[in-house]
Amino acid sequence: MITIWPQYLDKELSLSQGRKISKEDAVKDPSISDIERALKRLGFTYESEKDKAYPGKWYAKSGRVLVEYEGTKRELIKEVSLKIKEIRG
Repeated sequence: MITIWPQYLDKELSLSQGRKISKEDAVKDPSISDIERALKRLGFTYESEKDKAYPGKWYAKSGRVLVEYEGTKRELIKEVSLKIKEIRG
């Protein structure tokens, strides 16, 4: 089970603030619904927890998504981010 926080995909954040992929692969202001939509189109099994707060921003409940995935976290995050870009057009 891999956890995806919206912060992992956020182009506006630095690596030290939580972004896990390159800025060119990241998206602006990703939401839980963006991540869910991408995962659904990619055919992954996932579970959303909208009331959770990213540890680095414990005061803001951004939510997270738990995904069944066999590869690495970085591969999954990049795949989801690229799918969000495709959906947004």
